[in-house]
Formats: sequence, C-alpha cells, structure tokens
Amino acid sequence: MKKRKLGDGLEVSSIGLGCMGLSFGLGPATDRSEAVRVIRTAAERGVTLFDTAEGYGPYVNEELVGEALEPIREQVQIGTKFGFKIDENNQIVGLDSRPQRIRDVVEAALKRLRTDRIDLLYQHRVDPAVPMEDVAGVVKDLIAEGKVKHYGLSEASALNIRKAHAVYPVAAIQDHYSLWMREPETKKFALCEELGIGLVAWGPLGQGFLTGKITTDMKFDDPSDLRKDFPRFTPEALEANFRVVEFLKDLGARKGATPAQIALAWLLSRKPWVVPIPGGTAVAHLDDNLPAAEVELTPEDLQRIDVAFTTMEIKGAPLSEGLDAAIDR
Repeated sequence: MKKRKLGDGLEVSSIGLGCMGLSFGLGPATDRSEAVRVIRTAAERGVTLFDTAEGYGPYVNEELVGEALEPIREQVQIGTKFGFKIDENNQIVGLDSRPQRIRDVVEAALKRLRTDRIDLLYQHRVDPAVPMEDVAGVVKDLIAEGKVKHYGLSEASALNIRKAHAVYPVAAIQDHYSLWMREPETKKFALCEELGIGLVAWGPLGQGFLTGKITTDMKFDDPSDLRKDFPRFTPEALEANFRVVEFLKDLGARKGATPAQIALAWLLSRKPWVVPIPGGTAVAHLDDNLPAAEVELTPEDLQRIDVAFTTMEIKGAPLSEGLDAAIDR
C-alpha cells in the first residue's frame, strides 16, 4: 500500500485500521480469534497504522491489538490514547490528563500492547482542568525516554493544538471527518498546513452508513452500540439520508468501485497528509475498504461529489449530545 507522512517523520500506510469496533462501541465484540485474524490480515495487505485506546473496552481493545501485532511489531505503527478517568468498575466517568495519570496510562498501555514504545500517543479528549502545556510537557518527556515516538491530539481545538505544538511538535490530530462530516476542512486544514501536522480521520465511513450496507430498516438498539443515541441513525434520518447511499452507489458503479471505496478515496484526495482509519470487524470489510487506496477520482468526479453533497441536506446530528459535548472546539 502507498505510504503517507504524518508530521515530519511518521510514515504510515495511506489507510489505517480503526480497531475500536472489534471490542467496543458498535455492538457485540468480535470473537477474539476472528478479531486477531482481521488485524493480522490488514497488516498482510499493507496496513501499518493500527488505532486503539485504553478507553475502548476499557482496556480490552489494547490487549487485543497487542496480541495480534506482537509477532509483527517491527512492521507496524500503533496509535493509542490517554485522557479519560476510569473507575474501579472499568467505567469511564470523566476526563483525567493529569501528568502522573498520563504516565500511569502509558506504562499500563505498554504492557497491554506487548511493546516497549507507542508510535503515536494521543490525548483522547482535551481535559479543561489541566493546562495543555502540562500535557505536552509530559508527552515530551515520554518521547525523550523512548516510551513514545510521536505526539497526537484527538478532537482538540486549534488554540489547544497551537499550545501543544509550541511545547513539542504535534505529528497528527485525529478528528471526525468524512463526506458527511466536513468540519475539519474549515477548522483544521489551514492549521495543519501551517504547522506541518497530519490528520487521521476517524469515522471516515460515517459509522458504517457510507458503505451502503446499512438499510433504512436496520435497528441500533443493542446497549453496546453507540449509534443507538446518534440522531443521524434514527429510522427517520436513515430514510431521509439514503439519497447519500444512492449517490455513492451510482458513482461507484461508474468507477467500478463500492460506496466505501468512493468515500475513502475522496478523503485521500483531500490532502496528502490525511489518513483515514476505517474500522473493520470482518475480513470482508478489509476487502471492501482497502482497495480505495488505488481508486483514482478525477477532477470531474470530485466536482460531482462536491455539488451533490452541497445540495443534499443531511438529517440528524452525527453524534450523541454527550459525545459531541466532549469535543474541544
């Protein structure tokens, strides 16, 4: 697979793998042996960037990623995150980016990931109780100690990105970005260009909707599926937004590509430093997603996409109120 550079030194595959859904957040966890197979198959097919976090589970996703990648650790890069307060019952109960907490999280993550270093360490969400300069200072020290290679921020405001970058260069920011969630274009692109920061796009397939595999009558009522609380996934919104899928299917048919491949190829066309990390809970999802790296969208294709998404009104907010409120704007 082709490579892309995040920041001034982290080279990764042009498409990564978001591992969260294998353990958490999108319904029941994938069988452990199958989840390991998905991760290892992705690596065999050229994926080098694997994304996880202590908060996914919590903990179990890091353990899964560590098991799957241990035999091929030198061939891949692992991104993980700190920043949540997790109680004795393994429940996320708030934010916590105090310096000692960051150190404790990294030590525990290294054990779960079965590695001696984290390639890309993100603050998962900005903690307003801890100055960004203090957070960046701890990460800078961890990098000096060799426990971390590169520094990242997830869903941080431009102001906080600047504060962090002034202490230690930020290699990548991770933001919610897709064809139907384009906020980073207006709020982060110019900053990334100015400071030389890469953008890792989470949710690049609209939590599955942009794949064309979700139907208007699908239910998201499993307690472990975060989408049950997303306004964009109510029955009314799914039906209203199905025109998006129809458009992607039509364009895909013209290009010999699937809707997912069109959506990912579009992201890759935006900037050379954008790296999408679609999830995948089965090898079939890799079959659908990874060929996007070879799909070429012409200027005419891109114009057609822009016109279509300018004229289509998307119904419903993309995230629940709670998840949206945690984003630092």
